[in-house]
Amino acid sequence: MIKLNKDSVSLSIENHTFNLPFLWLRDNCQCDECRITETEEKQFLLHTVPSDISPTSVEEIDNSIQILWPDNHQSIIPISKIIESQKSRYPEHKNWEKNFTPPKHDWKNFLNNDAAALKGLNDFVEYGVIILENAPKESNSLELLSKRLGPIHETLFERIHNVSVTGHVYNVAHTSKGLPPHNDFASYKYQPSVQALHMLENECEGGESVIVDGWELVEDLRKDHPKYFEILCNFTIPFREFDEDNETFAEAPLIKCDTNGKVESFRFSNQLMQMIDPSKKGLQDFYMAYHEVSKRVYDHKYRSVFRLNGGEALIVASLRVLHARESFVPNGKRHLQDAYYVYDNAANNIVLLSK
Repeated sequence: MIKLNKDSVSLSIENHTFNLPFLWLRDNCQCDECRITETEEKQFLLHTVPSDISPTSVEEIDNSIQILWPDNHQSIIPISKIIESQKSRYPEHKNWEKNFTPPKHDWKNFLNNDAAALKGLNDFVEYGVIILENAPKESNSLELLSKRLGPIHETLFERIHNVSVTGHVYNVAHTSKGLPPHNDFASYKYQPSVQALHMLENECEGGESVIVDGWELVEDLRKDHPKYFEILCNFTIPFREFDEDNETFAEAPLIKCDTNGKVESFRFSNQLMQMIDPSKKGLQDFYMAYHEVSKRVYDHKYRSVFRLNGGEALIVASLRVLHARESFVPNGKRHLQDAYYVYDNAANNIVLLSK
């Protein structure tokens, strides 16, 4: 049922009423003149019509809204398109249950079987983390994951980074010490959004992997301390990472939300955080908020601890899930490789595989 109003059209479908502005109706015409049928790209340019445009007539015919405009252009908008625009393209995020461990999937099936890949990617989007079992133990096997995760996202450092105890250390990851919860490259304004950590060999005692659900953590912070949450969304912090040949630096808040207030990024790297200008306004309030969020990062409620064995790859949505490593005894071989990918590419593969 449709109703013509002063500057919009009301459409009632299944106990829901949409208020469709005239400019929205003109902009969303689906005819061949306004859209390229094969690619669904819009050709119509909104500024070519008056901002106060008003239809000559509006009708509901054959489950479509048909609008005649003063220039005699006839717009057709299928009602199914309007309903479709409300649906989410991706699975909803899920919080981790008590004693959560990452969903496990077979490496070969994930790469070679579309149904298995779809299940794995759905789990990845829902929980922010999966483990691929029975992975090759050959170096640079992470290149193969591009089939499902998209091209590797290169940084200034190595394309595929080797992590092992070495005599030359520029990062605590290259020691046997514990590695605190963090996401990589907080020192980039646009951090890598997916990280794959591929264990080639793990013969050492200790060194359990730790992951933290950062989004659940900060959502609980929002409920318990809304003022702290707001501070961490707005107070920018300097981060730096470097070696002999590279330098990276960024200033950004710990929490970033989308326009609907939904958390889309939790940037946390205590080790890369630099000295904050002591004259900066709100410093005391920031440190109270930072103290609280740091305490929650180490709360067992939000973390999962497990051993990543040789031939397993941990994949994390790194703007949501922090990763860490407990200390270990270097009494055997331990070699891990990691690489970065783009979250959008992984999520969009869900749409492709669902067709």
